[in-house]
Amino acid sequence: VQLVESGGGLVQPGGSLRLSCVASGSVVSIRFMGWYRQNPGKQRELVAAISREGSTNYSDSVKGRFTISRDNAKNTVYLQMNSLKPEDTAVYYCHADLAPDIDYRHYDYWGQGTQVTVSS
Repeated sequence: VQLVESGGGLVQPGGSLRLSCVASGSVVSIRFMGWYRQNPGKQRELVAAISREGSTNYSDSVKGRFTISRDNAKNTVYLQMNSLKPEDTAVYYCHADLAPDIDYRHYDYWGQGTQVTVSS
């Protein structure tokens, strides 16, 4: 199983970016998918998460600016980031609570991370 992220980059304050993450390989079931971010020397923090049914959860720092969505048929999760601020700069990691086998045991899987830099 692999989680592959795309869409990071450099953007000016107030700008927008859209991150994508696709889960490939042996994927039987995905319960939750989400995005975390991390800066050097700091703990990885939850940005947003979404259940298979579409229930969402956001950190207070991004509410009203970021929107998480997913396409269950494509095993893909998206993060639309608007009104970006310099403090949103971080490496963003995709996460999936995923079952790779028909025993439906779910495990945590992580992407390799994509850099988002907000700077003028």
